[in-house]
Amino acid sequence: MPTSTAHVATERPERYIKQLVAHMGHKATAELTIDGRGTITFRHGGCVLSPAGDHLRLIATAADVEALAGVQDVVTRHLLRFATREELRVEWTAPMRGDAMRIVDPVAEDYVLTHCTPADELLQELVATTRDATGDAAGMQISHDEGALLTMLVRMVGARRAIEVGVFTGYSSLCVARALPADGLLLACDVSEEWTSIALPYWRRAGVADRIDLRIGPALDTLRALPAEPAFDFAFIDADKANYPAYYEEIVPRLSRGGLIVLDNVFQGGRVFDPAFQGDNHVAMRRLNEMVVADDRVESVMLPVRDGVTLVRKR
Repeated sequence: MPTSTAHVATERPERYIKQLVAHMGHKATAELTIDGRGTITFRHGGCVLSPAGDHLRLIATAADVEALAGVQDVVTRHLLRFATREELRVEWTAPMRGDAMRIVDPVAEDYVLTHCTPADELLQELVATTRDATGDAAGMQISHDEGALLTMLVRMVGARRAIEVGVFTGYSSLCVARALPADGLLLACDVSEEWTSIALPYWRRAGVADRIDLRIGPALDTLRALPAEPAFDFAFIDADKANYPAYYEEIVPRLSRGGLIVLDNVFQGGRVFDPAFQGDNHVAMRRLNEMVVADDRVESVMLPVRDGVTLVRKR
């Protein structure tokens, strides 16, 4: 499902949104929220309209390029018709699929990496070892800035007991375990002895091996075998995406009040934004994202960090 955007310079973005939503409501499904965001849904596509200071931001989506052109045409024509006091210019970007989106610009990515607390020599060595030992799979390792975020969040929460679903070669485990107190515990779940064996010597060298309880086997089995009462303060989920909803449902009841869950890869490279992608991972992640925002047990915020990170705090 292609997407296209337009930023229209105007001093009256809110006024145009109200007019478009009111008018198009006779021909399509149209809604206006109290903060001024409008949505218009047609049979084969739709458009989101939002005020952005001195601009009107338009996001059009459709089933295919031809339908997208139709959405653009309808919205543009009606917008220009309402603009009796100023001359608007509506210039749409070229159609783009979800997997072609650049979530983090390379310039921003490099700047972020060089403007957080630097990774120490041990973490840098683990990155190099992972790259040499796992080849293309090394992309599963979290970035340094995300690792620094995990460490800071664990410390801010004051966590003593944590869960990690998806260990890989142990970079994220190190970041979490280092932030725990000396008597803290990280329950680390993974299915691969090969990859986690790379982690073990680094955990020992970091002096946190005694804080990490590594469980090899299906994580759902490990989680379901735990006592049902709240006992954990922090959780990081970065494993097989199709099981994210199940992992989430198992962890929430076992999370203490004020505890935090960090969910990684919630954008799936931009594919969750595009309904044309219907793979198991994409469907499961969309389901999870909707579950979280509708879950009255928690409060959440989704961040455009790397491939999307959602922070979920239990009420």
